[in-house]
Amino acid sequence: MVDDESSILELVSFNLSQAGFTPVVARDGLEALEKVKEEKPDLIILDVMLPRIDGFEVCRKLRMKGDTTPVLMLTARKEEVDRVLGLELGADDYLTKPFSPRELLARVRAILRRVAERAEHKEGEPLVIGDLVIDPQSHTVTVKGRPVDLTLKEFQLLHLLASN
Repeated sequence: MVDDESSILELVSFNLSQAGFTPVVARDGLEALEKVKEEKPDLIILDVMLPRIDGFEVCRKLRMKGDTTPVLMLTARKEEVDRVLGLELGADDYLTKPFSPRELLARVRAILRRVAERAEHKEGEPLVIGDLVIDPQSHTVTVKGRPVDLTLKEFQLLHLLASN
């Protein structure tokens, strides 16, 4: 959790702890980058308006380094341009203040659930979505057991979309 407001840090930390999470806090952008490197968190809850480095820049730096830790922006900046910028810089979700702690926890759980579902699918194993089976080893696709004839590019695009 990264925020420079003590009351927000306390509220969010309390609610995360009550829900069974172990919050780690940072009060500015530089401290956030250091904590992410040291702690390897499962999720980052990030304010935009921070001292030293703002939240947009923190998110940008993380993504440029290849860090895929999910980021939930929690900020008072409500304008569409800010929400779009946050998401385009790599945030996974964007919630504005004032917020409901219950909604925040629901969003945290939803993000972590999506990450866990992606992690369950191991590289190279067939991807099964309903009646669709995509096998990256043999480059085959079947629907209801029937083979689907695809070019290499079509297969790669289908696999990429289905994986994400």
